[in-house]
Amino acid sequence: MNVMNKIKKTAGLIEKAMNLLFLMCGMLTILFVLLITVFLVTSGIPAIQKIGLSDFLFGKSWASTAVPPSYGILPFILTSVYGTCGAILIGVPIGLLCAIFLAKMSPQGVGSIVRNVVDLLAGIPSVVYGLVGMILIVPSVRELFHLPDGANLFSAVLVLAIMILPSVISVSETAIKAVPKEYEEASLALGATKTETVFKVVVPAAKSGIITAVVLGIGRAIGEAMAVMMVAGNVANMPKLFGSVRFLTTAVASEMSYSSGLQRQALFSIALVLFLFIMAINVVLNLIVKGRRQNG
Repeated sequence: MNVMNKIKKTAGLIEKAMNLLFLMCGMLTILFVLLITVFLVTSGIPAIQKIGLSDFLFGKSWASTAVPPSYGILPFILTSVYGTCGAILIGVPIGLLCAIFLAKMSPQGVGSIVRNVVDLLAGIPSVVYGLVGMILIVPSVRELFHLPDGANLFSAVLVLAIMILPSVISVSETAIKAVPKEYEEASLALGATKTETVFKVVVPAAKSGIITAVVLGIGRAIGEAMAVMMVAGNVANMPKLFGSVRFLTTAVASEMSYSSGLQRQALFSIALVLFLFIMAINVVLNLIVKGRRQNG
């Protein structure tokens, strides 16, 4: 009995220690987010106060090295919004259909090959995507649409659409596989075809996980810098589909190395806007997911 009691006490201590470790890891995550938030707020607010919130957010001209300088980031905001929306419109349908194929329709050998390719896509560095975009996509867009330069918003959208595919495919496939088999069997028993069952029963039942995949895709697209810098032209213009543009992320990355004074503070303000933008998107989409769960 003494031995059993000692074993139980040891097991209880280990359990408490592990719970404490998990709690500490969770608190560290919250602490990191709070530190990043505080740093961006304290670094970004001074420039907004000097420039003016309206002029900063809605100004159409960014010329940080001109005399006098101008710090309007509306072109960057609109470019990031358009680029992200375009990538989602192209990448999500392709990723979702690929996930459906892998989860429900692929032969075992083919499915294994496709999964390995998707995993490989997830591990490719951003700069490699940008390099491939410069070599293949930019010249193709230039020749296809008879443009003087193929480095534009459309090329950036295509690159971003490819980059979000691994996240969308992996998370969507997991969500589809998590749907209980009874749903599918009941639908087939009622006379529905396999395709009808997948699109009218399985996919709607997995919508929460699919929305999560979309959230991850949006986060990847809106936060990308290196790849889009290489294929978008990196010019601070108001966004046009076949015009050279600059994203919020590339605005910070391209000038931070030589910035100083108010220019450097303005770059931190751009980072703050981007951070708040991503947080707002995550909150809105999470509310949508929770609302669907409660209604469903």
